Amino acid sequence: MQSRSHLHDLLVATIFTEGLDAEVDEMDEKDLWTLGFSAVWIKGAGIDALAPAFSLDLITRTPCYLSELLERHYDDESLWVAEVNGWIGIVPARDDDAFLLSITEAGREALSLSMGITGHDYFKYARDGRMVVSFEPTCPELRFGDDPHALDHLMDGLRFQISEFGGPDAVEPDESISSALALIGRITETDIATDWFQARHSRIRPTS
Repeated sequence: MQSRSHLHDLLVATIFTEGLDAEVDEMDEKDLWTLGFSAVWIKGAGIDALAPAFSLDLITRTPCYLSELLERHYDDESLWVAEVNGWIGIVPARDDDAFLLSITEAGREALSLSMGITGHDYFKYARDGRMVVSFEPTCPELRFGDDPHALDHLMDGLRFQISEFGGPDAVEPDESISSALALIGRITETDIATDWFQARHSRIRPTS
């Protein structure tokens, strides 16, 4: 039986793979918040159309697993770019509201998940130039956007709320992030583990 935090744990194990260079190994805490993990998934535009927004030099496109990205990113600022079921995923990626609204104009959709060294984490869903819903997976009772409950029908069985009291049903941050990743899988109709984290896609260096 998979643990409640299995997607979070898989992502951590994939990114912080063994054999990374000294700069990565010297990180005090190898977790997604310390790293400042960020990712976006976009539907409704091809990579050629998105390249300018993400400053991608498509000539440098090279096959790459997500497990190979971190060291490459430190070397040359490469981004990991994946395409599955009409969605394009990019890691790491800018995910501020203004940027997400701009790249979702003309009917596009975008999902983002990010974590920061301050301990905050954010899930966002934008569509057609509007922020539909955004919330912190570890503090989901506060939701923002034009339709804060737009994704409720896809959240059955997912657990986000952190318990203040502990106990067997307590929800820890790792499980909240796993739930956010599972929600992204449901929206994109893909398997987050096998279609994205464990599959070979591409890395692309930024334009000069």
